[in-house]
Amino acid sequence: MAKKAKSRSATQAAVKKRSGAKPAVRSSARKTVKAKARTTPAKSSTKKLARPKQRIAISHHREEDFKADGLRTYAKYRDLGIAAASHGLAQAHVIRLQGPCNPAEVSKLHFHAVEFQMVYVLKGWVKTYMDGEGETLMKEGSAWTQPPKIKHMILDYSDDVELLEVILPAEFKTVELKA
Repeated sequence: MAKKAKSRSATQAAVKKRSGAKPAVRSSARKTVKAKARTTPAKSSTKKLARPKQRIAISHHREEDFKADGLRTYAKYRDLGIAAASHGLAQAHVIRLQGPCNPAEVSKLHFHAVEFQMVYVLKGWVKTYMDGEGETLMKEGSAWTQPPKIKHMILDYSDDVELLEVILPAEFKTVELKA
């Protein structure tokens, strides 16, 4: 052990001679940087409220979980339990659009006041319109994001369409527009 200690001391002395730096200066510089790093997040986090700890959400497919109590009357929603598990951070559900499509009821230009929205086609197809993108046919396996407040609408869909939708935050406002 003593040899290793001497060896370290010799190495430290050699480094000191080459660099000319004093260990005390280096050590206090590190402490200053660390102290600054600790105080910076504290200042920014004072404005942000701490969110409760998230919990695990497990959802198994059951036909009886599809409810006609969501945003649209022509759709049935299966809540995946994400809103409750994340304390409102996000929402996720499977949507079944009820066929046949009635454009008079379905094709209404609107936007959602959300931070994030993603849709994935699990089954069937859906034809959408998004401002700046135009009409797009989304088929099984297609996915898209809708930026916050983008104007959009559904134009048509297959009788068997199922969509997975993820939205942040869980509670949001939908605004219908005149076309």
